[in-house]
Amino acid sequence: MTSDVQRVAVVTGANRGLGRAIAQQLAQAGLHVVVTARSEEAAERTAAELTGLGLSASGHQLDITDPASVARAMADVGYQYGRLDVLVNNAAIAIDRGQAASAADMEKVAATLDANLIGTWRCCTAAIPEMKKNRYGRIVNVTSHMGTSAEMGTGSVSYRVSKAGVNALTQILAAELHDHNILVNAASPGQVDTRLAYGKANHTPRRSSRHLYLARHAPRRRTHRPPLLQPQATTLVGRR
Repeated sequence: MTSDVQRVAVVTGANRGLGRAIAQQLAQAGLHVVVTARSEEAAERTAAELTGLGLSASGHQLDITDPASVARAMADVGYQYGRLDVLVNNAAIAIDRGQAASAADMEKVAATLDANLIGTWRCCTAAIPEMKKNRYGRIVNVTSHMGTSAEMGTGSVSYRVSKAGVNALTQILAAELHDHNILVNAASPGQVDTRLAYGKANHTPRRSSRHLYLARHAPRRRTHRPPLLQPQATTLVGRR
């Protein structure tokens, strides 16, 4: 990051939990962070908490399941700040714990895919044109060990499928955008103590955010197959 340019980051689902912790870490690293949440009040409240700590932040309403909301938020950021450099796709739902694929509630499946996979995709496609204007972008898609082939198993079927889709989307976008200086990675924070963990967690949001927020020396790999990063792998968003 050059001394005369302040990077601008958008974090989805940033009003609590892991998203809130990631937003604070980004702001502490010197970025201006646009805190987003489905409720404008919640987004503004969290942004005010960060500015109260002496950090650079603002709030904006963003519902990842609403195409108009997503388009408006990304366009507003680009217009107001003249740039959109970093997107952290953190917002997600987990509403089908214990559900079997052979007896799935398809309404829950559709809702989960729309939020976790399509919502992430919507945010990417709305943010990428803004990133291309300045030929710089860093996208971090928050994924889960539950969506990897190595950890694939029973239960929470729509959540697992949605995160497997996010992993695939990440690799496809990384291949498409590499030559535009837009790096795309997926990162799993582990079992974080948030509402999605159902009481089973081994990391606090703050601890996990340290590994996800923006490790500052991301290499520009020539590979089009970015790793699915675990918490200790911190090369997600660099200064280049």
